[in-house]
Amino acid sequence: MNDPGFPFIALATAFALLIFALCLSGVRRFNLRRALGTVDASICTAGKSWQMGVCRYQDNDLEWFKLLSLSVRPKYTFRRSSLELVGRRKPTEAELVKVQPDSVIVELHYEGQEVLLAMKFDAYTGLSSWLEAGPVIGVGTWR
Repeated sequence: MNDPGFPFIALATAFALLIFALCLSGVRRFNLRRALGTVDASICTAGKSWQMGVCRYQDNDLEWFKLLSLSVRPKYTFRRSSLELVGRRKPTEAELVKVQPDSVIVELHYEGQEVLLAMKFDAYTGLSSWLEAGPVIGVGTWR
């Protein structure tokens, strides 16, 4: 333990682990963005702070993945039939520093809770189209 090379080996190992985690994060991000139906979107739920991430449309779910994470599972999953689009608005002055530039704030209700998504306008039009194209609740036919 008194070897002068031990601190160097410990620092080199920590640095190598950091680089490996960053590479894994990059591969995860690449795989998320490669899939169809993914858009960059920040989220704010139940009055919490904004978190950057990626939304992915599935057949019956909207999944949201945290941007800086190694998890392959979504942090939030919203059932399509329970999502209600309330509207959109421009970010407030306080939100401008927390969301992407040129974003719109999409207001959604999900099972009685307010969910805010910050995304580009073209991503918003895709989200609204995806919600409108979904099945009518309780009826087995499409709209």
